[in-house]
Parts: sequence; C-alpha cells; structure tokens
Amino acid sequence: MAEQMSIDNAPPAEPVANPGPHYDFQDAQAGDLGALAAIADAMKSDNLTDRLESLKRLGVLALAMGEERTREELIPFLDESIDDEDELLLSLAELLGDFVQYVGGPKYAYVLLRPLENLAAAEETVVRDKAVESINKLVEVMDQLHVEEYFIPCIARLSSGEWFTSRSSAAGLYAAAYGKVTDAIQSKLRAGYEALCKDETPMIRRAAASNLVGLVEKIEKDHVMAFGIPNLRLLAGDDQDSVRLLTVEPLVAITKRLTMSECRQHLGEVVQRLCVDKSWRVRYMVADHFVALATNIKDREMQEELLNVAISLMHDSEAEVRGSICTQLDGLADLASAESIVGRLQAPLQELVDDPSQHVRATLAKHIGSLCRVFGKEGTIEHLLPLLLRLLKDTFPDVRLNIISKLDVVDSVVGIDSLSQSLLPAIVELAEDKQWRVRLAIIEYVPLIASQLGVQFFDEQLTNLCMSWLGDPVFSIREAATLNLKKLTEVFGVDWARATIIPKILAMATHPNYLYRMTTIFAITTIAPSVTPAIVRDLILPSLESLVSDPIPNIRFNVAKCLEPLTIVLRTSPDTAGLEATAVRPTLARMEEDLDPDVRYFAHRALAAIDTSAA
Repeated sequence: MAEQMSIDNAPPAEPVANPGPHYDFQDAQAGDLGALAAIADAMKSDNLTDRLESLKRLGVLALAMGEERTREELIPFLDESIDDEDELLLSLAELLGDFVQYVGGPKYAYVLLRPLENLAAAEETVVRDKAVESINKLVEVMDQLHVEEYFIPCIARLSSGEWFTSRSSAAGLYAAAYGKVTDAIQSKLRAGYEALCKDETPMIRRAAASNLVGLVEKIEKDHVMAFGIPNLRLLAGDDQDSVRLLTVEPLVAITKRLTMSECRQHLGEVVQRLCVDKSWRVRYMVADHFVALATNIKDREMQEELLNVAISLMHDSEAEVRGSICTQLDGLADLASAESIVGRLQAPLQELVDDPSQHVRATLAKHIGSLCRVFGKEGTIEHLLPLLLRLLKDTFPDVRLNIISKLDVVDSVVGIDSLSQSLLPAIVELAEDKQWRVRLAIIEYVPLIASQLGVQFFDEQLTNLCMSWLGDPVFSIREAATLNLKKLTEVFGVDWARATIIPKILAMATHPNYLYRMTTIFAITTIAPSVTPAIVRDLILPSLESLVSDPIPNIRFNVAKCLEPLTIVLRTSPDTAGLEATAVRPTLARMEEDLDPDVRYFAHRALAAIDTSAA
C-alpha cells in the first residue's frame, strides 16, 4: 500500500500538536478547579465505572480548558493514555466523533484523527467500527486540504498496518475520502482498495467486500467498469463463503450503475454463480436481495432466467434460503408476465405450504397475499384461497396469525363475499384458538368483516362470538373485545347497538364472576362516546346502580371512573343534562364515604374531573 500511494511517503505519524509535558489535571486554572479535579480523580480511578463517567464529562473539561489547550494538551493526553478496557475504548471512540466543537470547529477536526486512528487498530471489533464511524464523521466537516494532508496518510498507515485490525478498519474509510480529493489521489485510493481486496487475510477481504458498496456509489461510471466489476468478480470467486456472501450488496449497487446490456455482458456470470453457490449462506444473501438485484438488471430475458433461479431457491435444501425467498414474493410478481407467474409459481407454493419448517410456512403466510394482485380475482379464488385456507389451519400459531394479518390484502382483490364463503368458517374457528394472540388478531379483523358483510349476516354469524370474547380469561382479549364493540357500533349505528349488544353487555352486570361484572364496566366506558344520552339514561345508569354497592372494591371504584365519561355524554342533551345533579353527583358523594380508600379516592377524583370539565 505504501508503495502504491506516493502520498503515503509523508513523514510517519507525528503528534498533531506539541503536547508539552503531560497535562496534570490538578493544574487547573482558577475557577476550573472544582470541575477539573472531580473529572481528574475519576480518570485516574481503578474503577471502570468511574473512568466511564469521567469520559462522559470530557466536554465539561474541554470547555474549561479552552479550545487551544484542548488541542495541545487534552487530545494528546487521551491519545497517549488510551486504556485497555474495551468498554472505555468504545465510549472514547464514540465521544471523539462529536468532539469537533471543543477543539475549535471543523478547521481543527484533523486534531482528532490521531487518537481515533489508534482506536481503529484496536483488537475489539465494536471499538474499531465505532472509531471508523467517528473518523468518517470528521471527514464530512474537513476541507479538501486537510483531507489530503491528514486523512489520506491516516488511511495509508492503516492500510499498510502489520496487524489485520488496522487494515480491516482502513476499508471503511476509503469511500469518505474519495469525493474530497483530486483525481490523482482518487487513482491511488482505488489502487489501495484493490490491494485490500487481494489481501491474503480473509478478514481483510471480508472488510473490503463489505465496504465496496460505499466506494461503488462514489466512483465514476468508467471506474465502475474498470475497478468495481473486476474486484467484485475477484471477491465473488473467493474461497471463503464469508467473503462471497458479502459481495451480494456490492453486486446490487453495481447493477444500479450499469445499463441493461452492460449488466448482461459483465455481470451475468457472477449473478448465476452466486445464485447456485455451494454455501447456503451465500444463497441466502442472494435470496434476501433477489428482487433488488433482478429489478436493477432491467434485462427482461435475464429476469425470466432469474425467475427460474428464484423457483429453484424455493426448493432449496436449507430452510433459511426457502424462507428468505418467500419474503421476495411481491417483487417476484413483477419479473414476468402474469400468466407466467401464475403458471410457474403454483407448484412451488403448494410445496411451501406444507414445508417441514414452521419458520418457512410463517414467512410464506406473511407474504403470499401480495401475489393476489398478479393472480387476479379468479386466479386468487382458484389457486390462492385453497392455500390460504390450509395456512389458516396450520398447527403453528404464527402461521395462522400472519395469514389473518394480511386478509385485508386478499379482500381488496377478491371481495368479502368470496372471502367469507371460502375462509369465514376457518376464521370463526380461529376465534376460539387456544393461542390468545391468534384470537386477538381475529378480533382486530372483525370490524373490517362487519363493514363488508352487513348487519344481517353479522348478527347471524358473529355477534355471539364477539360477545363471548368479553368473558375471555386473557385480559388483553377482553380489552380488545370492548374496543371491537365500539368499532362495531360505529359501523352499524347506535340503534343496532341498543338492540343487539348493549343488553348483552348489561346482562353481565349480574354475573356471579366478578371478571364479567368488571368487563361490563370497561365495555360501557369504552362505548359511551358512541352512544346517545337516552341510552345512558334508560339502560346504562340503572345497571350501574347495582354495581355501586358491589362487594368487590375494584368493581366499585371502576364504577366511579366510568361515571365521568357518562356525565360528558349526558350533558350533550337538555333532556338528560339534569341527571348529573340528580343521579351522578349523589352517587359519587355516597362513594366518597365508602369503607375502601381506593373507592373514596376514585370517587373524589371523578367529582373533581366533572367539575373541571363543567368549568
């Protein structure tokens, strides 16, 4: 690297500024002693936590010292006193990236490069990554002169370091420098990066493959051809699968820069080779980026070929690969004509529905609905609905859950009539599923079904089911069921609610199980804003009277909480507004004298809230 980049022949690393004698934090100037002494003691502590806390307060120290002393004394001190604790090094690497304001602004940002360069060669990966991130932040604010004078030699030293740690960090710095230097130095940077791609150490080649994306996005089109593609081919043919799998993202980035014919001419072989790589991890990465890759290629003939590759990945021996290609189903639909997609995907989809891996089936269930727009209404009814029905009956709850969460996509294509005829029996069955998350998903889907089916069908098929959820042993289900009733009231209207669900809700007020009585109060509180004052007066308030003296304190104080929203509803009509004074306030006044302190507290709070809202 040093021989390839003449700028590397700059004098070896010298201190950024003359540090003078080691800075003794006890030599603080007058007025700074309190802050400096506390931080200094912590920095010298044997306790790691104290030293970490001292780093967090370095900004205070820098402000007290001033910009010049920070540059000339504090930064060299940090560089020469770097700790060997990884946690401390990580904190320092992060802090230095945001330290520009303390050293005098962007024109002095280069001062921070030296300690970060040392951190970029640290043994711990997370420390190196954070140091590289901070260095790149500094480069963003540095001008071209300082980039060429200070940053390029930094890259050169790291790139030619004896240990792999520094060379792997160097790979992450080239892209940041590339757009801020002259053409001559850009040429040397490309040569230096190529050396990393050919490094004998696999870890360096991995770093080069991982960071190639950033450089490809910065270089000119002709250099994509002369530099990007050859190095991509080199890395894609590496004997280490950990290197090859990292070439998929650079491949996608390169395809964005090329024309259709250039993709076919220069990348066809690389794409095909990666798609059938002997390592499942490489095939997984291809599957994960498949649509982006195929879309960028733009060549319809090549896309048709890639569709065959996608189908082969659906039959892959590794479940991770099959699951990954399932995430791409939506994009796959755009790679060929609708007739071709429908004809070629039916068989692999049939196999995936019965895949031995529950993870694969769950992923398929989450994404299969996206194919409805391509299959069309008739194709979806004929080919996809039977698959959806099988997935709805899958033994793994996540599969059922994922299908339910995407039924609205299917409904938008086939219509609720077709969907209800085919899937409603299975949906009703799932409403009593032993997995509460599945029951919860069904509850959240019910208002959509209700709005499409109409009130008559809903009353015949689903009303009793919705009411049964109010008695579910899981609180989250009961809570969702009350919200569901509010939404249904908004869909079908107040008259329907008065005749159908409110009597059933109030009937639970006399249930021997206190959970049912509690649910009655929750349901009333939830639907109150959606009903009329007359319903509150005629039906709800009389039922609450029996619960005011309930033996369970939790019931009584929830009645007090419920009376507040009911009062707001009563005020909206002159016919019921007087009930606030004749019924609500006297009831809360009695509850303020309850034996239970919680009941007294919530009664008092409800009265105060009613007074506040009245004002």
